[in-house]
Amino acid sequence: QVQLVESGGGLVQAGGSLRLSCAASGSIFSINVMVWYRQAPGKQRELVAAITSGGSTDYVDSVKGRFTISRDNARGTVYLQMNSLKPEDTAVYYCNAPDVIAGGRYFNVWGQGTLVTVSS
Repeated sequence: QVQLVESGGGLVQAGGSLRLSCAASGSIFSINVMVWYRQAPGKQRELVAAITSGGSTDYVDSVKGRFTISRDNARGTVYLQMNSLKPEDTAVYYCNAPDVIAGGRYFNVWGQGTLVTVSS
């Protein structure tokens, strides 16, 4: 069983910072891409940031220069450092690993989500 568990969400004032973590567990052979998505109330889920096993990154325009995605391949963990937070960053943040190889099979795995609330 492959699982992703997020942590680090919470309530923060505008301009503040939070660091989200997402740890993979299970008999995992490899994980290529790890992705952070978010879903605000009444809105569609959107991709926030992605990182490959080689360290290449991509971000949605609205978070460029404020958010940084990183990963520790040895620990199977991905992080999202969020600085200069804005009320519009309020959302449930989800971790996703779309191409996990475990037990000779491919899995698309999602975490349970962690709520980030930014007050004005």
